[in-house]
Amino acid sequence: MPTGVALRDVRQQLFDAADRVLRRAGAAGLTSRAVTAEAGVAKGVLHRHFADFDDFLAALVEDRVAALPHTVVARAGTATVVTNLTGALTAIFSPVALHIVALIIARDELRTRLRRHRPTGIPLLTEAAAVLASYLKAEQTEGRLAPQADPDTLALTLIGTGHLVFAGHEDTPPGPAEVEKLVTSVLAGAV
Repeated sequence: MPTGVALRDVRQQLFDAADRVLRRAGAAGLTSRAVTAEAGVAKGVLHRHFADFDDFLAALVEDRVAALPHTVVARAGTATVVTNLTGALTAIFSPVALHIVALIIARDELRTRLRRHRPTGIPLLTEAAAVLASYLKAEQTEGRLAPQADPDTLALTLIGTGHLVFAGHEDTPPGPAEVEKLVTSVLAGAV
């Protein structure tokens, strides 16, 4: 690797490299060496910006949580509830997000570090459920979700079912029709 070359936005460069490695090799293939090789930097660059690999992974998870599609809440009252949730679930369960969930489940030290700021649930999935619950509450306010519906439970059901459906498709995510069917089934009687 060349020395003396200034790197710009190293954290983002490493996160983007991790995404590419996850897409190509999955959670099992994500190593510090794979990330730095993909980013085209020396291995020491990662350790200069993060205490260790689990620190890097925790920061990657936090970055992906921040990237959740919060804009779905602003869509309340537009399109249809099913259409909005279909789009949100498809965005939430990207291939990279599915690999990150697998990584969280598989790495005890990563979970321990994430628990410092996120004491319950599975990070990424828990936050995604909160986003969907906020959206459903906004739709309830708009009168497009039944007053007796429980947005929090519906959101958890959508996330749990969505995770099982998307994770079961490996490299080919389910098509829009399948996701729409899932959303329609979960919301039966609530819309």
